Amino acid sequence: MSKKKHKAAHAEEPELTRRALFRTGVGIVGACYVGPIAYPVYRYLATPAKQSAALAAIKEVSIPQEQMPALGTALRFAFGTRPAILIHMEDGSFVCFDAVCTHLGCTVEFQPEEKRIHCACHGGTYDMATGKNVAGPPPKPLNQYKVEVANGQITVTRA
Repeated sequence: MSKKKHKAAHAEEPELTRRALFRTGVGIVGACYVGPIAYPVYRYLATPAKQSAALAAIKEVSIPQEQMPALGTALRFAFGTRPAILIHMEDGSFVCFDAVCTHLGCTVEFQPEEKRIHCACHGGTYDMATGKNVAGPPPKPLNQYKVEVANGQITVTRA
């Protein structure tokens, strides 16, 4: 092969310069740093949207008669992705609330001796009949669900 043909064949192939190699390396290293930082941020921002979509998909929950709480007690159950609390009042009626504290999202507990719903995380207290915040840091009442009793089962729906 003559020198002219060799130079012409060599000229068609792009040369990998040090600068191009350095830029490629910096791009790879940058992607390695950005990926682990961006993924948790994405998960954090996408999670509320996924949770609200999952919560909106569930409109009602049926509880069979065998699981009905006795008078003056409560039953905690899952309403979609969130815990809920069904209280069987002393007069025989039922009330149901979202069991997530409106302060920082802790799970609340029914305390029948004190006749209240209590959040142990920061001392928040809710009225057991209305779900209204009555003491502590919770800024608003618990979300209430509609309760219907028929055909030996309890049906809880979004109010």
